[in-house]
Amino acid sequence: MKLKKKQQITAFEVCLYLFFGVLALLTLYPFYNVLIVSLSNTVTSVKYSPYLFPHVFDLTGYKAIIKDVYFFKSLGTTLLVTVLGTTLNMVFSVVAAYVLSRKRLIGRKVFLSAILFTMLFSGGLIPTYLVICDLQLDNTIWSMILPTMISTYYLIIMKNYFASLPPSLEEAARIDGANEFVVLTRIFVPISKPFMATFALFYAVERWNGWWEAFLYINDKNIKPLQIYLRDILVSFNTQLGSQAQSMLSGDKVFVQSVQMAAIVITMLPILCLYPFLQKYFVKGVMIGSVKE
Repeated sequence: MKLKKKQQITAFEVCLYLFFGVLALLTLYPFYNVLIVSLSNTVTSVKYSPYLFPHVFDLTGYKAIIKDVYFFKSLGTTLLVTVLGTTLNMVFSVVAAYVLSRKRLIGRKVFLSAILFTMLFSGGLIPTYLVICDLQLDNTIWSMILPTMISTYYLIIMKNYFASLPPSLEEAARIDGANEFVVLTRIFVPISKPFMATFALFYAVERWNGWWEAFLYINDKNIKPLQIYLRDILVSFNTQLGSQAQSMLSGDKVFVQSVQMAAIVITMLPILCLYPFLQKYFVKGVMIGSVKE
């Protein structure tokens, strides 16, 4: 019986591991810093500088955020925009990609050229703003959904994927009497779950983190999304929020950064919880359709 030789680790591999280890630490440290600062207070932040390790467990920042009524309003707006927007994104993108992938479509090259044109040129900020206002979509959640209904980049990848599927699948369905809608919903979509899950998550992350449309078109504080709420806290610390945190500390000076970091943690937590469940679809879902055979 022959013994297998132990694989030796070269100096280059050691340097490579060290490099990526340091890179991983540099990537994770900002998240770690946000978390420990959100649990700190003024005393510990002054006493321990630089603040590298958690020395207290102070939830004042989180309590101040949760007691703010506008937090729940902005959270509700963001949830609605994310769920409704992602659903519409996937429906319109998948249908458009399937139609454009059919070579028998009359004027297919013209449609593809027009779509690709939008990747290079746009109408501009001011014309877009005027269109949204003329359609009376400002100060409504539709101003955060309709302008970004379809991502041209994702649409092209989806189109390439549907075009790469074996024609025999569609031909077999046609023989059984299936129409276009049945072929798409009962044949193509079910076999594309990793692909669909990946782009649904991409759309959901973009919806959750979206703030530019709301910053332009939303003036009503009751329907501002979570990212605008977070921006208001980080840029100009809310006076009402500060007074709530002040009262919780029984006279002690409120640590503004703990409230700000707590808002960041609460804002990014829901999306972070989704990644472990959908991460297995990432590589397969992104690579499918990205290379034309």
